[in-house]
This record gives sequence, structure tokens and C-alpha cells, in this order.
Amino acid sequence: MVAGLSASTSRPDAAASRPWSKRRTARSCWSGSSEFGSRRSPNSPPRRTEGEKTMKEMLDRLVFGHRRAVVALFLVLTVFMAWQASHLKIDAGFAKLLPLKHPYMQTYLEYRDAYGGANKVVIAIAAKEGDIFTPEFFEVLSDVTDDVFFIPGVDRTRVMSLFTPNVRFTEVVEDGIAGGNLIPDDFEPTPEGLAKVRENILKSNYMGRLVANDFSAALVVAELLEVNPDTGEKLDVIEAAAQFEGVREKYRADPVGAAFDYHIIGFAKVIGDIAAGAARVVLFFLIAFAITAVFVYVYSQSFKMTLIVVGCSLTAVIWQLGLLTLLGFGIDPMSILVPFLIFAIGVSHGVQMVSAFRAEVAGGSDSLRSARSTFSRLLVPGGIALLSDTIGFITIMLIEIRMIQEMAITASLGVAIIILTDLILVPVLLSFVHLGETYMAKMDRRAEHLDRLWVSIARVATPRYAAVIIAVAAVLFVAGGWKATQIKIGDLHAGVPELRATSRYNIDTDFITRNFAIGVDVITTIIEAHPEACTEYETMNLIDDFEWTIRNVEGVQSVFGIAMVAKIINAGWNEGSLKWRELPRNPSTMAQAVTYIDTSTGLLNGECSVMPVYIYTVDHKAETIDRVVAAVKAFNDEHGSDDIKFRLATGNVGVMAATNEAVSEAQFPILMWVFAAIILLCLITFRSIKGTLSIVIPLALVSILAYALMAYLEIGLKTSTLPVVARGVGIGVDYGIYIY
Repeated sequence: MVAGLSASTSRPDAAASRPWSKRRTARSCWSGSSEFGSRRSPNSPPRRTEGEKTMKEMLDRLVFGHRRAVVALFLVLTVFMAWQASHLKIDAGFAKLLPLKHPYMQTYLEYRDAYGGANKVVIAIAAKEGDIFTPEFFEVLSDVTDDVFFIPGVDRTRVMSLFTPNVRFTEVVEDGIAGGNLIPDDFEPTPEGLAKVRENILKSNYMGRLVANDFSAALVVAELLEVNPDTGEKLDVIEAAAQFEGVREKYRADPVGAAFDYHIIGFAKVIGDIAAGAARVVLFFLIAFAITAVFVYVYSQSFKMTLIVVGCSLTAVIWQLGLLTLLGFGIDPMSILVPFLIFAIGVSHGVQMVSAFRAEVAGGSDSLRSARSTFSRLLVPGGIALLSDTIGFITIMLIEIRMIQEMAITASLGVAIIILTDLILVPVLLSFVHLGETYMAKMDRRAEHLDRLWVSIARVATPRYAAVIIAVAAVLFVAGGWKATQIKIGDLHAGVPELRATSRYNIDTDFITRNFAIGVDVITTIIEAHPEACTEYETMNLIDDFEWTIRNVEGVQSVFGIAMVAKIINAGWNEGSLKWRELPRNPSTMAQAVTYIDTSTGLLNGECSVMPVYIYTVDHKAETIDRVVAAVKAFNDEHGSDDIKFRLATGNVGVMAATNEAVSEAQFPILMWVFAAIILLCLITFRSIKGTLSIVIPLALVSILAYALMAYLEIGLKTSTLPVVARGVGIGVDYGIYIY
């Protein structure tokens, strides 16, 4: 009906020239013509200037004077774009998620090579019965460690498990301090050998870090590089995820490995699972295609017009995907639904064209004249509406995160293509469609049956009912505005919200966080000081205070830093007495305590001027991240100086913290620019403040209610949801422009 109303001024001269009859009344309902459409309202948009008319006439002659050539050109280009689209690849990467200009990410990039990145994968191997101290478990753990070690893209220097040489223990013996690998070189899975490993684990600080607190499971931790060292090309994260999943499937099918459960978490695994789900998007697209076609047919009652609308919208999607390949882009799993959106926008504008075309035919014009009139009349409002959509997508690029910017480019390309397919190709194809008297009679009969319904609905536009609607809208403005203030930045639930709560990944996450003191959720604070600062009591004591402060923040699972380890070693030098588990004040004694801390632990650099503190969190909820970040900033504000700084942040939670802050900073500028652009376009097009307000005010209500609904449904504002708000405003303006 909106489409029908949009065409209400299509041919007022034709509507007025015929006697007002029952048949004409019915046809008016479905065609869009009406008794009132024959007169120009004083509040109607101003007439077009001669320059605009000349431009339209020139385009009209160019397009409709060469109809067959235009169709042939579109056909050839569509075949070419389809061939290009067949080469489109899913492109995912950890670096695409980083707001690289954010201060946290500057810290991350500066220290990534020295202390590792945030792209970790954790595999937990859990005994279904009993504990890990069986020959079968250690056989599987050793084999899994080897398999992970040789996965392409894994940083082999940072693989950690009970079998890797970088996992060691220290103990106090009669002659001083001794140490070694948790699993000795001469290890045999005998009862004595297993008992020795158990003792070594208890002597180390890896309880809860690599071994579950109840000895029911053990971890293999790997870190992925940005570049595959075997090929020199960017690491294929999806392929890496498949390799890790292959490890799980391999040992689940193994006679020995079947006795254990395998849990895998990490960024690569998230992307892999999302990409696996995205592969089924084609099926959903076909279902959506079929449902949309049915609705368009129900509205148009014409197979030919349905085929034109749906086909041209599909053409826009093909061109979009083809252009992405030509421009050297892939499609991110997080952007996989953008083609759906482009298809929906294309159908929406195509239906407007069909509505206006039928109105022209009902007014007595033939198909060619009707198509040309439709093209001329909807070119400007349709172009303005689609331009508004494009601006809505482009403003998303204000978020300086590559994944979001690529999403904006993908969507903007699609909308720009719709300008060609819907505003040019659709009317050209409609010019070949002949609507006979049989079709007209069928539409008249349907209009007669629905006339009472549409007349009843149309009453909402009268002052009496409009006042009620405006009052309801005002209440929604107030209530929605109040609820919208409660929206949170970031994730509001544990696990990965892009996946179902019952997904394999979220189940794995729950298992690891319940049984280990660490997971993949870690934020690292980089402490910068002068050389040899770790031998000074004042510096180390301040770091110890920092560790204690952060350890007591709600949501922190464990903290691992140089001060804690130095105290343990100092006690070791004093026969393991807990009374000596303190930081020594004497510089020589302090140096003795930190000497055994190797740079491979990631707790210090060679000059002892950079000392990371690893903060493991129970989850990556927005409130958890906010509390930790606030605590670190507060401590730095109070105790930081030119001699010592507490810099945020590395680790995956550090990346999330930077991303959340980037989203928080960009959300209002994005909406401001979207609304400013829409207001400007409406003023230029309609030259009416009232008309502009009638279009913009409903959009403002949409934005407020979108925020309110997200708050109510506990959906956080993040990189994958903020673009939806901007899109909603850009798309919503289409209908306002057409109706006005």
C-alpha cells in the first residue's frame, strides 16, 4: 500500500479526465491515483527547474532510445560480474579487528613481537574419567602438542604444554635451588614417572595455567602469526581453524584418544566456526529469495514484473560480489549478511517502480510511455533515497577498524549498483511488459475487496487520528530515550554472542574458564621503567601493589607478573619459608631473586626496563573489561610517573577494550553525520523544512527505539551491531522520501 500511495501523483491529469465511477475508484486504489491526487497541494514539493527537466529528458532519451542496447549491456556485465564473483574468497584476519590508531593498539603493536600477540588458540584435553596421570593421556598430550607445533602459521617458539621445554619448575633443595622441565627428558609413563611429573607440576606455578586445578585436564597453548612463514602470505585464519578442528577430530576417532574430550577456543576458532555457519548462508539466501518472490508476486499479480524486480535485485548482488573481487577485497564472515541487505533494498525500490508503472498504465498510457514516466518521476526521489543509504554506510567508516570499513565499502558498492539496476534497468524492462485488460480487471476486483481496509488505514493521516499517533510517538520518544541510556558498549554475556549459547565453541569456553585459572581472555599491562628497574625495591614493590590491586578487581581470575614470581624465588633462596615470600629490600638480594626469571617467560626484557603483567579475566563482558581498564588507569594516575608507566594494553581483552572505546567514540558522530546528510539532501530535494522534518523525525525515533531494544534484549553496542543502527537510519529514509 505504501508503494501504491507513493504513486498517488503519477498522472493526475489522467485521473481527472475520466468520469468518477465505481470501476475507476477501484483502479485508483491499486494504481495509486485518487481524487485528491489530481490537485497540487500548496505544501507539495516545488516543481523541478528547467535544468532538472533537461537532465531528465536527456537521460530519458539516452536510456529509452536504446532500450535493447541497455538490456544487452546489463546482461553482458552481469555475466562478467558473475564470473568475477565466483572467485570471491572469505577473508578473515585478526589484524582487521584492531583499531590501529587507538593508544592501546599502539602499545600492542610496539610489544607484539617481544611478548606475543593476542591471537591465541587453546586446546584443553580432558579425561572423561579419573585424572590426567595415565600413560594414555600423556601419549595423546604429546601427540597433540606435536601436531599443533607443525600447524602452518603457529609461532613455534610460543607453543606451551607440559611437553614443551619453555615450561619449567624450580624447587628448593639442600644445596640451594634446582629446576628443570616439568616432564624430564627421560620420562617414561610408569607409575613412578607419572608421580614425578605430578610433583613437578605442584612445584611449578602452572597449576591452573596448564593443568586443571583438579588434575582433570591439561592445555596446549599456541599463538598464531599474521603471516604464514611457509608461504610468506597472510595467514588464512579459516584454514588454521580447520587444522585445529582436524586435530580434535583425529584424536576423537583414535582408539586411545577417544577416552578424552577436546575443547578448543581462540580467535581463529571463532572465525572458523562463523565461517562454517556462513557457508550455509547460501541456503538461507535461496529461502529468502523464494519468500521475497512470493510476496512480490502477491503484490504485483504478474509473473513478469515479479521476475523483473527479483532478477534486478539479484543482479545488484552479483555486481556487488563481482566488484569486490575486482577491487581486491574478500568478504569477511562478519559481513556475510550484507548481500541479503542489498537484495532487500533492491526489491524495496523495485516494488516502488512497479507501483508507479501500474499507476501510469491505469491512467491510460501504454507500457513504454508508462515506463518513461515512471523513470522520470522516480529518478530523483529514488536517487536521493539510495544516496542516503550510501551515506549511511559510508559514515560507518568513521570507525577506524578495517573490518568495519570493508563492511562499509561492501554495502556502499551494493547500494550504488542498485541505482543502476533499479532506477534504470527496472523501468527499461517494464517498458516491454504489456498489462492487458484481463490483468486490469483482476486488479480492479482485488482493489474493490480491499478498498474498505485501505480507506480505514488511510484515516491515520487525518488530524484526529494523527494526533493520537503523534502522542504515542512522543511517549515512545521519552520511554525509548530513557531505556536507550542503559545500552552497554561491548559484549554483555560470556562466550561469543555471534554463536549460539549451545554452540561447541561456547561450551568449550565454559569448560576452560571453569577448570583453569587462564583462558584466552587476557589483558596485559606493559610496565615501562628505566634499565635494571627490576632490581630496585621501590619499583618492584609498586609492581607488587599493582598486581595485588588488580587481583582484587571483580572479574579478574588471576594475575601473573614479575613481582609475584620474584617473591616465590626469594622464599626459595631461604629454604622455602613462607616468611621470606616477600620482596627483598637489598638490591643484590633482589637481583638474585630475579636472575632466575628468563626473558622467555615474557615477564621482562633483557634490560629489565619493560615488565608485562598478565591479567586473566573470567570473561570478556563489557562490565568486566570496564572494571579492569578503570582500575589500571586509576593506578597509573595515582602512582605513574616519568620513571614508571602502566600502559594499556595487549592481549585479546586489550584489543576488545580498544575496540569498545573506538565504538563508544564513533557512535554519536556516525549518527550525527547520517542525520546531517539526510537533512541536507531532503532540503536540497524538497526545499521544504516541514517536509524534511516529517522525514527526519520518524528516523530519530527509529534510532532511539533501536538503542532501547538493544538495551532491553541485552545486546551490546560493538563493531558488529553499531553498523546496524546506522544502516537502519539510511534505509528507513527511503520510505519517508517515497511517501512524501
